[in-house]
Amino acid sequence: MTDKVDCDIRQSLDRISSQMRRDYSESLRELNLYVGQEHLLYRLWLGDGVTQMQLCEHLKCEPPTVTNMVKSLEQNGFIYRKRDQDDARVMRIFLTDKGKELEKPVEFKWKQQQEKLLHSILPEERLLLRRLLKQMESNLL
Repeated sequence: MTDKVDCDIRQSLDRISSQMRRDYSESLRELNLYVGQEHLLYRLWLGDGVTQMQLCEHLKCEPPTVTNMVKSLEQNGFIYRKRDQDDARVMRIFLTDKGKELEKPVEFKWKQQQEKLLHSILPEERLLLRRLLKQMESNLL
């Protein structure tokens, strides 16, 4: 019985993750973004002028992944790179006005996705769910 339950949990998490990514991807495309890029922008909304290495650490991504995201976001006019004043080897990343304007729409997309995911789940159930998911996350990390 436990094997069946465990298998059902894993399969449900797989389906939820896949469907959320599809829905979220479609939603972000309306803003000319790909999944993952909004997390890079989020870090910049907290305070821009960071290096690509700092973005790698924040996003827990490999440098080539961040480089590709930065190039794409720069091409779309959301960010720009500028040499560090103290160390010309270092490039710092800043938001453009267009990038700053995405903050509210992206937050709205996050909220929509959250509401869809948690619809009809009671507050006390959400607390339990959060605890269980945190434990699962801890198990994997």
